[in-house]
Amino acid sequence: MLFSPLTIRTATLPNRIVLPAMVTRLSGEDGRVNDDVRARYARFAKGGAGLVVVEAMAVHSAKSGPLLRISGDEFLPGLKDLAGACHDAGPGAVFPQIIHFLKISRSGWRQTVDTLSLEDLDAIVEAYGAAAARARTAGFDGVELHMAHAYTLSSFLSRMNPRRDAYGGSLENRMRLPVRVLERVRSVVGHDFPVGVRFVGDECIRGGYSTPDARVMAVRLARAGADVISLSAGGKFEDARVIEGEPLYPYTGYSGDRCMPGAAYADGTNLPIPEAVRAALRESGLETPVVAAGKIGTRALADAVLAKGQGDLVGMARALLADPDLPRKWRDNREDTVVRCVYGNVCKTLDENFRRVDCTLWPKKLGQAPESDDVEAPTWPVGAGLSCSAEKGRVLLRWQPAADNQAVYGYEVLRAEGDGILVHYASVRGVSQRFEDARVAGGVPYRYAVRPYDLAGNRGPMSATVSATVRDGDGDGQPAGDARAVDAALLDACTGDRRA
Repeated sequence: MLFSPLTIRTATLPNRIVLPAMVTRLSGEDGRVNDDVRARYARFAKGGAGLVVVEAMAVHSAKSGPLLRISGDEFLPGLKDLAGACHDAGPGAVFPQIIHFLKISRSGWRQTVDTLSLEDLDAIVEAYGAAAARARTAGFDGVELHMAHAYTLSSFLSRMNPRRDAYGGSLENRMRLPVRVLERVRSVVGHDFPVGVRFVGDECIRGGYSTPDARVMAVRLARAGADVISLSAGGKFEDARVIEGEPLYPYTGYSGDRCMPGAAYADGTNLPIPEAVRAALRESGLETPVVAAGKIGTRALADAVLAKGQGDLVGMARALLADPDLPRKWRDNREDTVVRCVYGNVCKTLDENFRRVDCTLWPKKLGQAPESDDVEAPTWPVGAGLSCSAEKGRVLLRWQPAADNQAVYGYEVLRAEGDGILVHYASVRGVSQRFEDARVAGGVPYRYAVRPYDLAGNRGPMSATVSATVRDGDGDGQPAGDARAVDAALLDACTGDRRA
């Protein structure tokens, strides 16, 4: 089902894998599409995602940092080039996400929705309509309206909306502006152009709305003309970390963690949200497809989302950033060659610090996910192996470099507690042959192994398995078991603990 097509009005998606909109900070202050932006999204398209949603583009001219814009006709040439580059690179559909945002300052002040006049609201509605028309003119296959996280339309939907007029208070009132925007966009682009919306299914803040409200919102938006419902969570200003002299960043509190669940969260943390929203749509007689997202990084989990009715499409931003070729590799049953996101959220930290968003798993200074048609896996040279030492509350692994016909991209570290199964634990760049594990408990035996992988994601044989136990109490530890180097011919025989 993951690789079955889905038609949304005039757009046919070749599969159910979606790249949700994500910040890249590749654009300049002028808001125009540049070579880096074009290359990044063409790379995503080439990888085979069924739908590529381009990062948020401002519908208005308010000052901001690097941000794409769709607020005037002067941006059309670059937008046409971007849409064309994506269509030339891959078979998937391409939607831009369009956004309106309020003002913030380095003093910590931020504008709230109760400062907007009725004339301001009318202008927002018209700005969205004009931007959507430009998206169609530019050659995109559809458009997505940003109603999520800490921005204008989401702030109207929020239970924290402080307005005391027809645009605040009850859920019906809070939905008034988002619905007006959607209806205006539909009237401008016509009934043959797909329009999606993205909003949060749970604000994840004290006093915010949760999934029961989101179920009502989804039905109302679908009836107002939304062709796709894409769901996120959190990402709010209300619990953002305050740093003196810096503008608020809405992904630093608990709600930000829920928006981009890191390594400490279970896979598929947010899946109950799209499952509940999709059920509400079906109960209302609506077949509007739902995009489920939130730390979905394996084929098994993506398949399960569709099989269980938790979503009709699977959103995978960070997983596709790590390896844009993931859709093609899954389609060709080459999941073992996928460069797997480890959900360390280095990309999130880069965005928080207003720096270009790359993936830490990419080769250093590359600036883009590598491309390679290499089919030969790396090998371990004769005599290479894995050794470990345990001391002062941590385990240090060292190994000799693997060899590849092109280049070793990195090393996959696998770990197990006691007699458990070795599973993916971390990834290390190819320039390093060491890994320090500080997340160990005293007195618990751990086993480790390492596998090299190349630019195409081909995995080499697994190393020897070594064991270590950090002493309980004084923090000093001793390695246990045989940590000697083993001959390369023996490495492939270590199949009992190998990750599928």
